[in-house]
Amino acid sequence: RGATTGGLPLLEILEATRGKTESEVGYVGGNAATLLVKIDRTALEAKDLSRAVILGADFTNASLRRVNFAEANLANSAFTKIFGSVRSVIFSPDGKLLATGDSDGVVRLWEASSGREILTCKGHTNVVESVAFTPDGEILASGSYDQIIKLWDVKTGECLKVLQGHTESVMSVTFNPDGNILASGSFDRTIRLWDIHTGECCKILQDHTKVVFSVAFHPAGEMLATGSGDTTVRLWNVGTGECLKTLQGHKNVFSVAFNSTGEILASGSADKTVKLWNIVTDECFKTLEGHFDQVRSIAFSPNGEILASGSYDRTAKLWEIRTGECLNTLQGHSNQVGSVAFHPAGEILVSGSYDQTLRLWAIESGECLNTLQGHSTQVRSIAFSPNGEMLASGDDEQTVRLWDVSSGECLQILQGHLDRVHLVAFSPNGEILASAGYDQTLRLWDIGTGECLNILPECGKEVRSIAFSPSGEILASGSYDQTVRLWDIRSGECLKTLQGHNSSVYSVAFSPLGEIFASAGFDGTVRLWDIHTGECLQILQGHTGWARTIAFSQNGEILATGSVDQTIRLWDVHTGECLQILQGHTDWIGSVAFSYSGEIVVSGSVDLTVRVWDISTGECLKILQCHTSIINSVAFNYDGKLIATCSRDGIIMIWEIETGECLKILKSDRPYENMNIAGVTGLTEVEKATLKALGAVEN
Repeated sequence: RGATTGGLPLLEILEATRGKTESEVGYVGGNAATLLVKIDRTALEAKDLSRAVILGADFTNASLRRVNFAEANLANSAFTKIFGSVRSVIFSPDGKLLATGDSDGVVRLWEASSGREILTCKGHTNVVESVAFTPDGEILASGSYDQIIKLWDVKTGECLKVLQGHTESVMSVTFNPDGNILASGSFDRTIRLWDIHTGECCKILQDHTKVVFSVAFHPAGEMLATGSGDTTVRLWNVGTGECLKTLQGHKNVFSVAFNSTGEILASGSADKTVKLWNIVTDECFKTLEGHFDQVRSIAFSPNGEILASGSYDRTAKLWEIRTGECLNTLQGHSNQVGSVAFHPAGEILVSGSYDQTLRLWAIESGECLNTLQGHSTQVRSIAFSPNGEMLASGDDEQTVRLWDVSSGECLQILQGHLDRVHLVAFSPNGEILASAGYDQTLRLWDIGTGECLNILPECGKEVRSIAFSPSGEILASGSYDQTVRLWDIRSGECLKTLQGHNSSVYSVAFSPLGEIFASAGFDGTVRLWDIHTGECLQILQGHTGWARTIAFSQNGEILATGSVDQTIRLWDVHTGECLQILQGHTDWIGSVAFSYSGEIVVSGSVDLTVRVWDISTGECLKILQCHTSIINSVAFNYDGKLIATCSRDGIIMIWEIETGECLKILKSDRPYENMNIAGVTGLTEVEKATLKALGAVEN
């Protein structure tokens, strides 16, 4: 019966707590349960633990499918939580609460001392990139990629106001010291100042020529600092809206922050450095170097003596302002650190990461005091096998799954990635599957055996897109490091590195004819390359936002591009002319695919819909709606009769294109599938709701 302690099997110790009281068994049951699931995460599956006393157990990352916890006491036990990549984190002014914004578009409030979730604020339809408390801690603002700012009541979670005006993603929000004005920076290159009592925009500041990533008020409230993708830091007079100063010396500036006295301004950049500026003299008096990748977030300690920085190199660093010395490097995150914030007492730092964790660190020792781990079941990518009989999917549970299209059965689970799998692609002969994950590797799998044939390291950078050449001999990858790489499938050697994009490459595609290759980047351009020479043949421009997805027609004559500007464009590959603009989606286009006849394009969007288009007329033939969250990927099968869609809701749907009927829904078991929590004690209503979202039931 498994592991033992003191000569007794742990499971027997745990089962012996059934029907007992807290005073009789204390934390014995909780300790036994924690040890069991640490040794084997599936150790408790299908066990009857009804009426058990399980205090303070750590069930984080445990699989508790079909466990019967009916009437059990689960007080102070920790379970897997639901949240996506943490994009923004901040403490409340009194330090009692922690607020987060995540990639699922959800704002959450946590009890800082215990890590228990208190409130969930839903309403955004895309990534929440920034959160900020009013100085009195009563209101929380959130800024999202859905172009909207929301103001939330911290006590009730009610949405008090919706601030609308930005025409692209909101990247940063902050309150002035009085708490009556909110500043926001956006991808639309503007800064807006809002009266939070009326919800009206009282000023628009326009001088930046690219995205405004960060906004910060001076402690006196009369000045605003902004950091931008145009490589500048600007200082503004809040009263007049005049740009007072422009500070230069960085690449893209992702974060700005004033110290408590307002004498020093810090800026974090894509150039991997933090600069400290004297705002009176405009002098950069220190450059803090040590990160190996972009610095995405910075924060001063309350006393202004320490600066924290979070980086895409997966670390947070603590710097002494006086000397510029790095005091400590905080390691533990397995993905990019996008946000850092100090507790008001100055003794703790919180970091939020794309690895779906929050970590609380002791400033003095650098020790990680607590980790809140999120869980997501979202399916990020799908691909039909060339014969249409199989569908591959990559998901947030770090797995690649192979599904039988006819029966909907999961045939095989390919495991090996150490982080979420967000890309899958079949070789043209259907014998090899490529997958890419947030663990920054490309893996090649033998479909027949399920064996991992090769692991291609992507030079420490996240892969954003993959595609096989028509011959199947080359795999292309588009990367966060602004390059496209061409790999030899047999040897695993990188044959070519194509450079030209000046930001992340989000999508790559081979022409079916094999001579031309296309790539789309965060820089807003779509590039056509000669596959043999590596020469950039043409740059397609016209989208008013960056293109997230591209696809060639089967005859190689047309390229479809889907963009954050909510349109799909069809381009003549030879002339570069835009043949058609397909309009109808009300949010970002995340995925496009051509039918094999080349007559139809299908698109999936952040607006939760899939649209089917006639490319000759530009008419939208059908709108498919069933998913409850953002559409991540769409794919046609080989004969063009079926399409598959996948979403952040964790579901794959297979549709008949002619009728628009959903034929099948494919879904993997969640970690708490059919776990019975009827009559349990010791859990809050928010915690019960989270368990149910992960599969628990009350039977």
